[in-house]
Amino acid sequence: MPSDFRDHLFPPDHPRLSAFRSCDPYTYVDALRRDPFVDKVLSGWMELFTSPEALRGITTDGRPLPDLFAAGCDEGAEAKPAADAALALLETLGAAERDRVLHPLDSRVWRAWMNPEMYLNRYGVRLEETGEDVRTRVLELIKACLSPAGYRKVRDVMTVNGFLGDLVGLPRLLNEHSYNINIFGTPSEEGPWGWNLWGHHLAVNCLLIGGQQVLTPVFFGAEPNMIDRGENAGLSLFDEQERAGLAFVRSLTGRQADQAVLYDRKRDPDMPADRLHPGDELHLGGAFQDNRVIPYEGIAGTELNATQQESLLELVDLFLDYQPDHSRAARRADARRHLADTHFCWIGGRGDSDPFYFRVQSPVLLAELDHHAGVFLANAEPEKFHTHTLVRTPNGNDYGVELVRRATGAPQRLDGPV
Repeated sequence: MPSDFRDHLFPPDHPRLSAFRSCDPYTYVDALRRDPFVDKVLSGWMELFTSPEALRGITTDGRPLPDLFAAGCDEGAEAKPAADAALALLETLGAAERDRVLHPLDSRVWRAWMNPEMYLNRYGVRLEETGEDVRTRVLELIKACLSPAGYRKVRDVMTVNGFLGDLVGLPRLLNEHSYNINIFGTPSEEGPWGWNLWGHHLAVNCLLIGGQQVLTPVFFGAEPNMIDRGENAGLSLFDEQERAGLAFVRSLTGRQADQAVLYDRKRDPDMPADRLHPGDELHLGGAFQDNRVIPYEGIAGTELNATQQESLLELVDLFLDYQPDHSRAARRADARRHLADTHFCWIGGRGDSDPFYFRVQSPVLLAELDHHAGVFLANAEPEKFHTHTLVRTPNGNDYGVELVRRATGAPQRLDGPV
């Protein structure tokens, strides 16, 4: 049977929790950095963020593939409602908040997002530090740009974060409003402009330019990934992606599985020492990995039969459920066009209760799902109740960078001062 997250609660007086009872998000980071190991991890992330290297994008060999993204196509993006929602938000902000939330289109702040509850990059307006009227406008902006399922997922992640804070007695660190909002460029129907929202287990980046929209990188996660008590009891996240990933790997023949399954255990002793990251576990495309080289692994689309190919595309579609219909349809078409170059890999067991990792990667998409060990829960090994998922656009179009470059002729480096 799968493990229950309540089997892994720290005692209330455990130092992992009690040492931080008096901390707010600011002093919590200071306290964590007294641990040399944690400080080394955080310093490594900050070196990536502050690097003078321009955004190149995730690639398989360090060289972005050309001519993957066409500017000027009308994909049906509803630019006016999005721009109206952003302008309404700006009108609601005070002058000081407006100065904090607005950034140039090419700002490095796009790349500041991170999903751990470690408030290092303090850009934009933090929702718990502003008024209810501002929070309402932020949610209206998100709703205008995402699908109903995507908006629901954002709200569910926020709700679970509040549940976690109450569960472990750290509501000052973990609550429904532990998130920052930023706006880039000038909101308009023609664009380009965009916004991002990020915090614990959540990051959404949205770029709009006329009838086109780019909604990557995105990160959705939860610890635990369900609520079992209270008014939100029954809320559960990532079930569809997990079931579809497991069903797909089980559909592979023995020869196919030999190609797709890299390791049979989530933390396999045969892995290279650097494969397991202390913050990202097995994720490769997480925060600050904008220029990471990620070679293809696993089985290629050409090695699948027609039914399996369709199942793989259906799995991709589940990762795109946060995108509005027009954008989701365009990204589905992109995925199908590059099916032959799409690769699927798997790490972990294939039983119902086994934790696992899988990745779908092509020239135009990278999607990952990973089960993690506890951070605020006590499980030292990965369990299925702590889940991270992400979607990126490789080869330079995260944050819509390549699209803006092609549309305007202006380089989008995202490496300038903050």
